[in-house]
Amino acid sequence: MSGRKRKAPSAPAAKPASKQQKTEKKKKEEEEKSVDSAPEISEKPPTEFNKRRIRLISDTEKIKQGSEAVLYWMLRDHRVQDNWALIHAQQLALEEELPLHVCFCLVVPKSKTSTLRHYSFMLKGLQEVSKECKQLNIQFHLLHGAPDEVLPGFVSEQRFGAVVTDFSPLREPIRWLEMVNKALPQDIPLIQVDAHNVVPCWVASPKQEYAARTIRGKITKLLPEFLTGFPLVEKHSYTAARTAKPVDWEETLNSLNVDRTVAESKWAEPGTKAGLLMLKSFIDVRLKTFGTLRNDPNSPSLSQLSPWIRFGHLSAQHVALQVQRNGKKFGSSVAPFLEELVVRRELTDNFCFYNDKYDKVEGAYEWAQKTLREHAKDKRPYIYTLQQLENAETHDKLWNAAQYQMVSEGKMHGFLRMYWAKKILEWTSSPEEALSFALYLNDRYELDGQDPNGFVGCMWSICGIHDQGWAERPIFGKIRYMNYKGCLRKFDVASFEKKYTKIKETKRS
Repeated sequence: MSGRKRKAPSAPAAKPASKQQKTEKKKKEEEEKSVDSAPEISEKPPTEFNKRRIRLISDTEKIKQGSEAVLYWMLRDHRVQDNWALIHAQQLALEEELPLHVCFCLVVPKSKTSTLRHYSFMLKGLQEVSKECKQLNIQFHLLHGAPDEVLPGFVSEQRFGAVVTDFSPLREPIRWLEMVNKALPQDIPLIQVDAHNVVPCWVASPKQEYAARTIRGKITKLLPEFLTGFPLVEKHSYTAARTAKPVDWEETLNSLNVDRTVAESKWAEPGTKAGLLMLKSFIDVRLKTFGTLRNDPNSPSLSQLSPWIRFGHLSAQHVALQVQRNGKKFGSSVAPFLEELVVRRELTDNFCFYNDKYDKVEGAYEWAQKTLREHAKDKRPYIYTLQQLENAETHDKLWNAAQYQMVSEGKMHGFLRMYWAKKILEWTSSPEEALSFALYLNDRYELDGQDPNGFVGCMWSICGIHDQGWAERPIFGKIRYMNYKGCLRKFDVASFEKKYTKIKETKRS
């Protein structure tokens, strides 16, 4: 159904702040204070591999004797250096005097979220990985198919004595891990290493944490142990008798059955080298204003690192160390940035790992489910279809501009992502439909989509995850509310609207 207009209400007379308003203001001040006072992180030099980064998935731990090599099954972290999983795989191979191999299993689900934007970025990053592996005397294999279908046979054929993999908290990778473990011979160990988080997810907490305030202390307490420099992955001493098949990367990308209407993002060059350049530009240029202007979509103050961290081209741990080491003169920016990079980001892995309904309304807290149920039938001021939302055809120019930025560039400012998702709750027929639409659009267009940060971002905005109840109102119930007037107080809305409306009109003409 098309958008239904409503009359603009007349401006009410100014009233003294109510008790509820004062309570909300206090909540906001406490939140901001906790971020700005995030404890300083102290860097430690490289140490021996910390075995608490490991989870043994199989029943056996000892490498199979008489095997020909060790395999690192690269899943989430697509880089060579600063990768705890590859570091551990190389150490195992050196201890046993065996060659080292890396493999990646290429899977393309039949979905509109399988786009050229995502797969081009991923494959070009993996191409860089393969080149670096070759320089280091490590064999890189690109396998075609789901890991549970192609990996066990590959392990047997190549006579690998152990399989090391990295960590993902998401449903499908967890299923793959379980299926591969069942299919591997019982005398081959399957070892998982959390190479994505500074503090391994299962070490940071054994349960789903309620909010940032409940996990912050647990993580910061463990940083002296885990936030260290990385040993180098060095040129491997043992050469493989079996070499990997060469990969035609351009042909591979051209052959994929992906949605090519969602084009590559021109602003983000894939690969670790490009990610490191973006990190340098953040520290040199943008970090100084992050602390004060990070919520202004018109200000170039954000790191822009999320695509490289999402695909594992960059290690968040390396980013944290570099920002701390080189950003000391921007002290007011370092603490809130590390809060977002470490505490908030690792909280999203915690949520997805311990809550298998991380993308469903049923995964929300009971208070949130209750309030959403109670207001599910509330009259909406506008109702938009998925197509109208996807095409940025709403009455709200700011929302349209944000949506168009996401469609055309593959990114959206973090503050606007919250506003964007909350308006979807307000303009759709139910919370379930709102969450489904938000996740679809995020995962289809955002370069950093299909990631715990995206799932939790939508769940926070629509279902109150990691938040608390606020003043009750129609549609939202006790879910935190955001509106256009609030954005006007935050930044120059007209300037943002004008920029992306102009770009959209230019491209259409």
